[in-house]
Amino acid sequence: MKRVLIIEDDVAIRESIAEVLELEGYSVSEAGDGREGLRKASEAAPNLIILDLMMPGMNGWQFREAQKADPELAGVPVVVLSAVATEPWSDMEDVSARFPKPFNVGALLAAVGRYATAAEP
Repeated sequence: MKRVLIIEDDVAIRESIAEVLELEGYSVSEAGDGREGLRKASEAAPNLIILDLMMPGMNGWQFREAQKADPELAGVPVVVLSAVATEPWSDMEDVSARFPKPFNVGALLAAVGRYATAAEP
């Protein structure tokens, strides 16, 4: 079963995405900020990370810096969700997909299916 880590500070959004992914057969972990996300990524070895950018504590940009510096996490694909539609995305060119909020659930599911790495056990 492929594992997805959702790093999102908005509980309603995070839980909604988790519910949809679980219904689609994914194993889901959740984190409320980047720091918790790093810890859970190290523990859960996700096949894909869904990442919000604007979060208290460690934000999405800071999470990406730490992720890329960690050899065990650097190769995990990331799908970014953000309400910051006017923010330049040039510093996020190395992510697998980017979706502005509000996002289309079908498009998000397609991206998760496309970019979640690793073969089924």
